[in-house]
Parts: sequence; structure tokens; C-alpha cells
Amino acid sequence: MQNSIIKVENLVKNYGQFEAVKSVSFDVEEGEIFGLLGPNGAGKSTTLEIIETLRPKTSGKVWVNGFDLDEKSGEIKKIIGVQLQTSGFYPGLNLLELIKLFSGLYNRNVDAMELLKKVNLVDKAKNKSKELSGGQKQRFSIATTLINNPKIIFLDEPTTGLDPQARRNLWDLIREIRAAGTTVILTTHYMDEAEQLCDRIAIWMKEK
Repeated sequence: MQNSIIKVENLVKNYGQFEAVKSVSFDVEEGEIFGLLGPNGAGKSTTLEIIETLRPKTSGKVWVNGFDLDEKSGEIKKIIGVQLQTSGFYPGLNLLELIKLFSGLYNRNVDAMELLKKVNLVDKAKNKSKELSGGQKQRFSIATTLINNPKIIFLDEPTTGLDPQARRNLWDLIREIRAAGTTVILTTHYMDEAEQLCDRIAIWMKEK
């Protein structure tokens, strides 16, 4: 596809004799919400981590925004945002301080309050992450993916464990991010979530 921002061809990831990702191929179009749907253990997260340059592949080809993963992984890192797990946040820092910390890692000047406004957390700016509800923690986690103004963000099961209202609030946020021009690729094992959010999906099947 001419407008594919991610292209995966025959992707394989083996751990010894165990084949975690089995010759997977798909394309993600620029500006869409693309879902990887399937049960836990089917290889969705491993596939994302390979595309994100976080985990080496065994074989196959991956291109992100035209960059070959084998040759230009450093360029790929500059244009993607990866959802951080809330367990990775420094417990002694408030949200403003955390954004300042992450901005420094990206070498970016970011208006922290404006970023919190995007995820409806301005009133929690001086709170530590441990003081947030589950939905608030997930919204802040997504905010961290936006610090480097990425072309693509990756969300790994972003609504797992949230109550129905918090899930819907997060869906609205993801739609807003896509509406602003960012491509979103996410994993989920919720069929209703894929139906509500995704323009297209790839379905992962777990062998018995």
C-alpha cells in the first residue's frame, strides 16, 4: 500500500523451539487506529515490541514510515511513542515532574500543563502517580507517548482492568489522538473495544 506507515512481512520470533510469532504479515495505514486482537499469549505484545525496536526478531522484514527496522532502528525510535507501564513511574515525582523527566530523555521542550490538558489531568498535576485512579494512570501513561510528538503511538492493552466508564473515557482520548493526525496501533483482547475503536484489525490465534 502506498500509504502504509507500518509494513510487516513474514515476521517470526522464536525462543528456542517455541515460535512466539509465526510468519505474521500486515500493513498499517497512516492515520488509522489499527488493532491487534487476540487472547493473551498469542504473540501480540511480542509483535509490537519488535516493531518498537525493543525486541530482536528471528526473521522477516519490518518498515516503519519507510525506515527498514534492520538498518534504521534509531530513526524509527524518533518518530514513535510507546506506552509506559505505570509501574515504571518514579513514585516520588508528581505528574509535572515526570513529564519534565521524560522530556529530558527525549531532549524535547514540552508544555507539561498543555499535555496534561490533552488527557484531562490538569487538576492532578501535583499528584504522584500512585495517587491516581486506574483510569487516570492509563491516561497519564498515554500522555507520556505524546511527549516527542510522534507520528505513531503504540498502546498495549490500554484498558485492561478499567471499569466501563474509564474504558469509554480512554476510548475518547484515543480517538482524539487519531483525529489530531497520529496513527494508533493497539493490542486488545476485547472484541467490543476493537469494534468501537479500530478502523481495521489483525486477529491473532493462539494454538492449543
